[in-house]
Amino acid sequence: MKTRKQKIFLTLKIIAATFALLIIALFVFRDALLKQTIAKVSFKMASEYDSDFSVKEASFVGLSGLSFSDIVLAPKNADTLFNIHKMKTSVNLWRLLVGDVQLGTLEIENGYVQLVKNKKGRNFDAFLKKDETASNTNEKRDYAKLGYRIISKVLNLIPTDMKVENLSFKLDDNGRKTTINFQKLRLANKQLETSVQVATKAFIQQIRIAGFADPRNKTADIRIVNIDTGAIKLPYLGERFGLKSSFDSIRLNVQNIDKSGGELHIDGFASIANLMINHKKIASKDVVIKNAKFDYRFLLGSDFISIDSSSTVQFNKIKFHPYLAYETEEDTIYKLKVAIPKMKAQDFIVSLPDGLFTHFQGMEAEGNFEYNLDFMFNKNKPNRLVFDSKLKKENLKITKYGEANLNKLNGEFVYRAIIQNVLQRPVLVGVENPNYTPLDQISPYLQKCVLTSEDPSFFSHRGFINEAFKQSILKNIRTKKFSRGASTISMQLIKNVFLTREKTLSRKLEEILLVYILENNRIASKERMLEVYFNIIEWGPDVYGIGEAAHFYFQKTPADLTLKECLFLATIVPKPKKFMWQFDNEGNLKSFANQQQKFLSNLMLRRGILTAEDTIGQSIPLQLTGNAHSLLNLKVQDSVPADSLAVETPFEF
Repeated sequence: MKTRKQKIFLTLKIIAATFALLIIALFVFRDALLKQTIAKVSFKMASEYDSDFSVKEASFVGLSGLSFSDIVLAPKNADTLFNIHKMKTSVNLWRLLVGDVQLGTLEIENGYVQLVKNKKGRNFDAFLKKDETASNTNEKRDYAKLGYRIISKVLNLIPTDMKVENLSFKLDDNGRKTTINFQKLRLANKQLETSVQVATKAFIQQIRIAGFADPRNKTADIRIVNIDTGAIKLPYLGERFGLKSSFDSIRLNVQNIDKSGGELHIDGFASIANLMINHKKIASKDVVIKNAKFDYRFLLGSDFISIDSSSTVQFNKIKFHPYLAYETEEDTIYKLKVAIPKMKAQDFIVSLPDGLFTHFQGMEAEGNFEYNLDFMFNKNKPNRLVFDSKLKKENLKITKYGEANLNKLNGEFVYRAIIQNVLQRPVLVGVENPNYTPLDQISPYLQKCVLTSEDPSFFSHRGFINEAFKQSILKNIRTKKFSRGASTISMQLIKNVFLTREKTLSRKLEEILLVYILENNRIASKERMLEVYFNIIEWGPDVYGIGEAAHFYFQKTPADLTLKECLFLATIVPKPKKFMWQFDNEGNLKSFANQQQKFLSNLMLRRGILTAEDTIGQSIPLQLTGNAHSLLNLKVQDSVPADSLAVETPFEF
């Protein structure tokens, strides 16, 4: 027994002596190893990235500290990527022994990192090369493992104690320059304090970033505020994308990052005060959200990434629970769910962002509502798209209208179209206008043709057609652009009478809400809506209303139009100013125009809207007898070439 103990002690002594010798050898030769490591990095930068990497001086400080001076990385024939004058750091030796780099302290004095794009290219292009071996593998990604590994590596590179002075991040995008200079940055005892200067050609601002940061326990609570007066402006976006944006303050809180049960959980919240956005595609005015907060819970699994439905988004008094998911277990599936719990209608109206819903300002409502949206798109089975929108009302009633007084539709009013921000001539919608035509004096053929081509279920829907939305979404996804809308006659009426033709998010959102109010509060009858629609829409160049159109094309009243003439008028509604391109030089309809009208008439026959007797005489060529005929010889004045419209495609509904 004694001999065995002696052997164990001897073995431990040998191990300890060996370990001590390794430590001593490492300590003696560490400077040589450091130089060798820098040489390897320099060689790799030159051979793989065509860049020069150099360190003027490098040495160890104490047992685990490193000191560097004049660290430079410069791609050949391009601007320097970074230049750090002085840097000191320390690493956790025990973590380093298992191959994990974890910084303990970091000091940086005077330096810059810059991204430059000019005629020569970008100074960081060489470092964006894809890893071919990684891209060619068929191994399925585990999003939880990948996410946790990336987060852990990033947080390990954030030191527990940090001192930075005069470190700049520069961006130069073809002369659009932005500099973010960390004049002072301190992280000590888990408390973060910074002084940052942001400079562009347009402005200079002083920003303060402060709060709590504990990278080892993966928690943080950080605030961004303006040291100067006024809001914090976002740099670069205005020059690059025409997006002006600012805010008073931002708070970012990370409460928990944990991986358990094969899932990665990231919990916390983010809030922003007085967020202002201005972009021509969003709205014509500044859009302001006074207070917004996002209580988030991100979940990552082996085959999904999601924002959990326990998350909450709140802006002003509006609160809803979003669910977003990207799944890859079998098919690639995108999911979106939005649930607005029961809330007061008036709270919803007063919480709408300023500048985004200008026509709702001053509107008042009673009652409550709740809303649910369910959307799912399967990339592998696109025809199984789910789009389900439900609104549950409780004594919901509009008691006062804002700028858009929908009761206007029931009386006499003056309509003025707006084309490219220019008001067109006034058109009186009322019996005092000799061209105004009541619905019962408009040819039934024309009513049937236009309803079939524009909105077949107009008299049965409540402003929207879910199936049309689904088909619109499918086509827009396939074409990767907004190539098809889902506009009903109700939506076209709202757009024409109350809104402009600007293609902005604001206008579309206002259109949707106003249509819902119009249709679900029975403000105007369907017959009245259709009558107004026929009397205001554009039928040709400076031709508004069916009364003017019937005379302009055929020198007739709307009641006397034939089926052939009604089919023609229905097919030009989408592009009325281009009607002349449907005719050849002899004044006869081209083959594609005849096919469109035949397609529409056959569809109406199949649906029982027309009878065979109605189509008698359809073979007689269409002739323009009104002033429109004189424009057929002036087609060269149109800015759109004939070939762009003379395409033999079936009608879309």
